[in-house]
Amino acid sequence: MATSKVMAKASSSHKRTSAVRSGRLGLRTTPVQAALIQRAAEVSRRSITEFVLSSVCEKAEQTLLDQRLFMVDENTWMEFQDVLERPAQVKTGLQALVAEPAIWEK
Repeated sequence: MATSKVMAKASSSHKRTSAVRSGRLGLRTTPVQAALIQRAAEVSRRSITEFVLSSVCEKAEQTLLDQRLFMVDENTWMEFQDVLERPAQVKTGLQALVAEPAIWEK
């Protein structure tokens, strides 16, 4: 729950362009990386700062959302374990799909 509040706060704060920015980040690039970033910023009609900041914040949010640790209460955990212990269900459509060769194998 606390994580979702942090994520909501981070998400809303990086999208506000009128917010006062007092922090500073520095990074070194190769000329090729700098040119790539500059071109992408131009194409998206944003400054390099805006482009880099929004891209980094999007990646940071995805990284945090992609965590593999989930906190649940005991009842939810027990329900989850019960579902895992159920016998597998045969899905004929899925069996047929898996039996087909992949596109690159044809």
